[in-house]
Amino acid sequence: MNSKEDPNTRQASYSGDSYIERFPEQQKITKRNVITSENEPSSFIENVLWLLSVILMVITFPISIFLCLVILQEYQRAVILRLGRLRPGKARGPGMIFILPCIDAYTKVDLRTASFDVPPQEILTKDSVTISVDAVVYYRISQPLDAVLQVVDPRDATQMLAMTTLRNVSGTHMLMELLTTKEMLSKQIEWVLDSATEPWGVRVERVEIKEIYMPDQLQRAMAVEQEAAREAKAKVAAAQGERDAVKALKEAADIMESNPIALQLRYLQTLNTIANTNTKAYVFPFPVDIIKKVFK
Repeated sequence: MNSKEDPNTRQASYSGDSYIERFPEQQKITKRNVITSENEPSSFIENVLWLLSVILMVITFPISIFLCLVILQEYQRAVILRLGRLRPGKARGPGMIFILPCIDAYTKVDLRTASFDVPPQEILTKDSVTISVDAVVYYRISQPLDAVLQVVDPRDATQMLAMTTLRNVSGTHMLMELLTTKEMLSKQIEWVLDSATEPWGVRVERVEIKEIYMPDQLQRAMAVEQEAAREAKAKVAAAQGERDAVKALKEAADIMESNPIALQLRYLQTLNTIANTNTKAYVFPFPVDIIKKVFK
């Protein structure tokens, strides 16, 4: 997010021009639901409670030190709320952080990439075919503050949105498009999810279509259709081979007719072939010219 932009406003960008043309409403700017008040001055009651908490910590020292120190791993961040209000600054961590007892509450956020399976969704395609499609989504928390303040459960919200997005996007395609362009479908779903979950502090990294389930009758019909197409191609290839063979024989016959020596050479080659094989047949060469003189 650019530093000159409004911190409460975000807009997603993606190169999926084809999907934008179909769904122009996805280009609208989304705003945060919860406006934080960490920069507002503290009230008198809040200052009094803060002072009492410090006094309590000092009185119970060193026991209180074990309640005030929290250790965060390298992949963790903590969002601290003091008396229900966000503390100024960004999310704390990693390492050791300090909280005041009784008035501070913190929430740990894991920044590592996580995944979830989208269960098979019944979809009616653009050409009125009922299929089931499932997918897997990889995501991570990019903004810990938004993930805690803007949505109750980022994982559950993203999963519910992924289910509806999978149905909506798949329903705009033909069946053959879904079968042949899974990567394009995954990119479209990824862009829609990333745009919608950005105000929640969630970054959708990857969406993969796992399987497309079709009815058994449709699978058998498609198999018969493909088999018929392959048989037709085989017959066409055989017919083309026979045509080429006939052309070659015709050219050979024309050459032999114009040159009698070529026919004699072919005759001798045939005798040589017969002599090299294990056969009990006896072949006696007979001059062809004598036969021509007899029948003249």
